[in-house]
Amino acid sequence: MEDMLQEINNLLAEHNGQDVAVLDLRKYKTWTDYFIIVTATSSTHAHGLERHIKEFCRMREIELIGSSRKKTDDEWRLLELSKPCGSVIIHLMSKRLREFYELERLWAPNSII
Repeated sequence: MEDMLQEINNLLAEHNGQDVAVLDLRKYKTWTDYFIIVTATSSTHAHGLERHIKEFCRMREIELIGSSRKKTDDEWRLLELSKPCGSVIIHLMSKRLREFYELERLWAPNSII
């Protein structure tokens, strides 16, 4: 699982995703095992990152359970990946919303990458 998380981290960085954070949530026994949070510079950039993630999943036979816009203006997009060993939710966020919601501040002690 950590290899896959590192690959996604590298993919996002390769395509200019900013401030990628990978958070381990397993100890909370919640609906997901990991969050990946990344800042996109525009809605076009977020759409491109989403396209690259979908291609990554297709090539590695990782199930993409869903993707959705959290905000109507494309400032926050969610993608949920599922593997037999766990699930990952990727947050593609604008800088403005990332600073407002501070998701990593809530989970910061659990950052793994």
